[in-house]
Amino acid sequence: MAINLATKYSKQIDEVYTHESFVAGKANGKYEFTGVKGVKIYAPVTVPVVDYTRSGTARYGTPTEMQDEVQELVVSQDKAFSLTIDKGNASEQMGTKNAGARLRQQMREQVIPVQDKYAISKYIEQAGKVAGVAAAPTKTTIIGMLSDAGVAMDNALVPTDGRYCFMGATHVGVLRQADAIVALEGLGTKALGKGVVGECMGFKIVRIPDSYLPAGCYFLCFRAESVVNPHKIHDTKLHQDPPGISGSLMEGRFLYDAFVLGKKADGVYACVAANSKQAAPTISVSGGSATITSASATKILVTTDGSDPRYSDTAQTVTSGGTLTVGSAYNLKAVAYGAFTSDVAAKSA
Repeated sequence: MAINLATKYSKQIDEVYTHESFVAGKANGKYEFTGVKGVKIYAPVTVPVVDYTRSGTARYGTPTEMQDEVQELVVSQDKAFSLTIDKGNASEQMGTKNAGARLRQQMREQVIPVQDKYAISKYIEQAGKVAGVAAAPTKTTIIGMLSDAGVAMDNALVPTDGRYCFMGATHVGVLRQADAIVALEGLGTKALGKGVVGECMGFKIVRIPDSYLPAGCYFLCFRAESVVNPHKIHDTKLHQDPPGISGSLMEGRFLYDAFVLGKKADGVYACVAANSKQAAPTISVSGGSATITSASATKILVTTDGSDPRYSDTAQTVTSGGTLTVGSAYNLKAVAYGAFTSDVAAKSA
C-alpha cells in the first residue's frame, strides 16, 4: 500500500468505526492461569440417593469412593503485531500519525475483534446445548426461541443471574419487531452493562455485529459463570527510535483462549440452523470392537469411561468409521464436530 506524503491533506485521521470488547467482563474469573499454560479442573462425581435399609451393615447403601472427572484447559492462541511509523513520513504528514493514538486504533480495529470472534466461536463449539432450528428467527418466532433457551437452562437448574444473549444486529432488529414487544428497550433497562441493549426472557441482550457469529448461528446464550476467557499475556509496547528504526515501533502480543466449563455447560446454549448442525455419531459394538460414525465430521471425540467427551481429558479422537477396542462391559460416549457440534451419543453394556 502507498505512503501518501501530504501537501494539503487534512490533519484529521479517518478511522474505521470500532467498538470495545463485547466479551470482556462476561466470563468466570475464578481460575488462575498465571505461570502455567493450562489448568486441570477436577469435577467430583456424586452418587444416586438410595432407600435406607433398617438392617445389615450397609444401611445407607454400599459405600462408594467418590470419583472425579478432569477437564484440561490449555491456552492455545498466541497472536502478535508489529507496526512502524517512520519519523520522516510522520513529519511530512503533518504529524497526523500520533503513535499512541495509532496503537489504540490498532487494538480497536484488529486485536479486539479477533479475540471476541474467537471467544464467541469457542463458546458455540463447546456449548452444552446446540439447538438446531428449521428456519431463521422471525418476529413471530424469535421470542419463542429465546424462551426455549431460558427453559433449557431453567430445567438444568442454571441460576438466573448473569445470563447474556449475544445476538447479531440483524436479529436484534427482528426482536424489536416481535409481535409480543413494542420496543426492546422496554423489556428491562435496569443496570445495563457494556454492549447490553435490553433484557428479554431473563437474558441481557448484547447486540453484536452479524459477522461476529458464525454463519448459521442465530444467537448465543450463556451464563457468565459457565465460560472462561483467560488472557495470560496482553502486552502492547511503544518504542521510540529503537535500533534500526528512525521513528516509532508499535508491538503487541496476546496469549489467550476461551472455554466452556464442562460441569456448567448447561449454562451455554447456541441456536443454529438445523442443516448446519453435525449429525450425532452412531455407535455400534461387535466382537469387542466399537465403530463410531458421523458422516463429514471434522473430528469425533470418544470416551470409554462415561464422561462427556466434549470436556473430558480422557477423550480420544477418531475419524468417522474409526474403531475402538472395548470389553464386554463398556460405557461409551461420542460427539462429532462440523459447522456446529452434534448432540452426544451414548452406548453402554
